[in-house]
Amino acid sequence: MKVCLSRSTWAKEGVFRNWGWSDDHILGAFRIHPFYMSISECKIEAIMDLLVNKLGFEASDVARYPLVLSMSLGKRITPRVSVVLILKSKGLVNPLSKKKDIVLSLSIYRRRGEEGQIVEIDLGERKRERKRRMGLEANGGVGEKQLKFLIYGRTGWIGGLLGKLCEEQGIQFEYATGRLENRSSLEADIAAAKPTHVFNAAGVTGRPNVDWCESHKVDTIRTNVVGTLTLADVCLQKGLILINYATGCIFEYDSSHPVGSGIGFKEEDTPNFIGSFYSKTKAMVEDLLRNYENVCTLRVRMPISSDLSNPRNFIAKITRYDKVVNIPNSMTILDELLPISIEMAKRNLTGIWNFTNPGVVSHNEILEMYREYVDPNFSWNNFTLEEQAKVIVAPRSNNELDASELNKQFPQLLSIKDSLVKYVFEPNRKKPIA
Repeated sequence: MKVCLSRSTWAKEGVFRNWGWSDDHILGAFRIHPFYMSISECKIEAIMDLLVNKLGFEASDVARYPLVLSMSLGKRITPRVSVVLILKSKGLVNPLSKKKDIVLSLSIYRRRGEEGQIVEIDLGERKRERKRRMGLEANGGVGEKQLKFLIYGRTGWIGGLLGKLCEEQGIQFEYATGRLENRSSLEADIAAAKPTHVFNAAGVTGRPNVDWCESHKVDTIRTNVVGTLTLADVCLQKGLILINYATGCIFEYDSSHPVGSGIGFKEEDTPNFIGSFYSKTKAMVEDLLRNYENVCTLRVRMPISSDLSNPRNFIAKITRYDKVVNIPNSMTILDELLPISIEMAKRNLTGIWNFTNPGVVSHNEILEMYREYVDPNFSWNNFTLEEQAKVIVAPRSNNELDASELNKQFPQLLSIKDSLVKYVFEPNRKKPIA
């Protein structure tokens, strides 16, 4: 791996070795987040000092979560470390005894109970002030009559559905014409539309699938990374909330989240899947967007809709494959969840959200429903992941996302299997009810 980086970059090994990192720590952190080696020595020293000397973490803890080294020192790490130290001084939290995840310790806005109450006192006014500067009410939300959405991704599947939903709900909207990587065109879009919220449903997923990204890496970076960050930055400067449709295909089952365990990846978890270049760019941009407090990142997975003729529909895909794997996954039923994303905009919700229905469903379970409701003569064949790897360019992500945070905000959210029946298969029922 060292041949991929310059000698000066790998010279930073010495900085980490001074903090007690071994070869295994250095290479393990590189596998998780290779860009940590590009961080300046000054910033590395400052962050390690705060985490190890001030908070009491082991240096090896940082190696397990190297993404923390990419966080903003001034805007994120230092203020939040200060709050943790206040909580510790009051006896409300003791990282040394509990050995909490570094990322959790620095994601204070996710805390609950007494800690959360004190943090709200410390950080809440700052958040309310930011909302006031952005022209938003402190309790979240603007009057529905005042809403106007600017949507990027007119020709895309999700972008097209968003426009239809706005028409149905009587919400003013416009489709943007600027290209994401062209900052001046984005500024012109916003100046002309004068929106209350911006929705980003544009991006490169590849045609016919993500394998395209493996041979078009610069194009993928230009849109998925540079373009998305540019739009987020413009929206921040204009005081606008950005609803960004991202992906949950940045995780894969592991020993802490085994298949069938019901233990899903949470919003604060570090992405562990970089098997495809598409997923790698998405994980990269999600990490950077954490620093933009005006962004609502929605992790969409294997999207499904009632339109079974749409080639982007996960069900349409697997019904046309010669063979399919059979693995339980979290998935997004767009008919149910896209209206929820509009409601999230109305509430001015931000941060990262696992944007899937609760629970998992396997390929075979979906195809059994398809046979029951749509085509009684349908049949299919399975193959293994090893066999699949021989016919695709890049590996695919398989995982379960924990949708409990979204479910708390929207208790009516159906489980994946119930949502499939209600929103997808019942409307497409062709087999008569017995």
